[in-house]
Amino acid sequence: MPDLLIKNAKIFYGNYLQPAEIVIDEGKISRIAKEADVIAGEVIDAQGSLVLPAGIDVHVHFRDPGLTQKEDWYTGSCAAAAGGITTVIDHPNTLPPTVDKKSFEEKLKLASRKSIVDFGIHGGVTNNLEKLNELWEEGVTAFGEIFMAESTGGLNIDEVTLERALRILNELGALSVIHAEDDKIRLECEALLKNDMSPSSHSKARPNICEATAVQKVVEILRNTGTRGHICHVSAFESVGVLGRDRYIARQKGLSPITCEVTPHHLFLSTRDWERLGCYGKMNPPLRDRRSVKFLLNSLNDGTVDIVASDHAPHCESEKDVDIKSAPSGVPGVETLMPLMLMAVKKNLLPLGRMIDATSAAPARIFGLDRHSKGRLEAGFDADLIIVDTKKVTSIKGDHLHGKIGWTPFEGIEAIFPEITISRGDIIWDGEISASYGRGNFLPGQGKAMNIDGHF
Repeated sequence: MPDLLIKNAKIFYGNYLQPAEIVIDEGKISRIAKEADVIAGEVIDAQGSLVLPAGIDVHVHFRDPGLTQKEDWYTGSCAAAAGGITTVIDHPNTLPPTVDKKSFEEKLKLASRKSIVDFGIHGGVTNNLEKLNELWEEGVTAFGEIFMAESTGGLNIDEVTLERALRILNELGALSVIHAEDDKIRLECEALLKNDMSPSSHSKARPNICEATAVQKVVEILRNTGTRGHICHVSAFESVGVLGRDRYIARQKGLSPITCEVTPHHLFLSTRDWERLGCYGKMNPPLRDRRSVKFLLNSLNDGTVDIVASDHAPHCESEKDVDIKSAPSGVPGVETLMPLMLMAVKKNLLPLGRMIDATSAAPARIFGLDRHSKGRLEAGFDADLIIVDTKKVTSIKGDHLHGKIGWTPFEGIEAIFPEITISRGDIIWDGEISASYGRGNFLPGQGKAMNIDGHF
């Protein structure tokens, strides 16, 4: 007898919404049919609601270990579950940063004990080049974000170290995940604006050209070293232009594309929001003008921007309630990623099929999570699903969210939250968290597979 049957559902299949029943057994989708005609241990009546693949957020900072006053693996994963995310990848700028075997093992132990969703862990790249191989063998998903300019956490490296690191990662066959901002331009702009204490000065201190110049540099280094690359949180239209041109050339030469992500805060917020948000709107890269915002949405639609990731980077209100120069960069977002993207579909800003690919299938492909049966609503894949009633539009409220800090830059913005979130066949959210500490599985990267099996 199957464990779970979802009936009276609508799924997106063959570019159409179609009625379906979904059979789940031992955590995996075993069958999808218009009428499954089975008896299951548990039945969910979707009552005509959408059933979609759950989200995969490849860019979170769960702050654990060392900064757990802001977030930890339990609260961060609960926020993910409540927002329809069942797989996350955590970035390395914790205390200690994830830059060697010991720090990796510490983070893995904490995540395995606390997380209610499945997870991967990225390895950091600083002056630890001799440690990259051991991190790869321990099972990091990829390496990064690799900071090209100073940012909160202080893990930035110079271009010489970056190129040396990328050559090592190419030998390993690992993916490099780059935070592209040019430090020279940043320093020059910040010097000119040192007396400007307006929150909007942060956008001027890291202008579009700061990001676009770094993207151009890293594209050249990636192509020279042959390393696989992924650019975090593109925000400037010029950066997308650089990546689009490189993608065209790569296609002509038969090379793999350099992929990239965009965040909801760069899709749905702009420099117009500085007045409302103040220092709560400070992040790196910063808020951009409406031209970049519109260009990013168009580029997500046409596939030049591959995926959406939250860059969930929570800070306490006491840290943000200071002047713009002193405030840390970063905003929360893991719980609001899928609800905002679902609302974008409802507003006809993005086709449903493109949204599904950008939040589940494409992240799984790019980061190798499809080898763990992630990212698709298909037989044989993990039953990571959300049930969504698209008629239930609500306003985002920071004090209703499940992370630690209690605020959001999207306060009052309309969104569509999932009714139910299912992870490997388990209901982990149905209006409240219904999962235990540590039920999430670690999803080791390809280096771990090589270390154990001798093959991918």
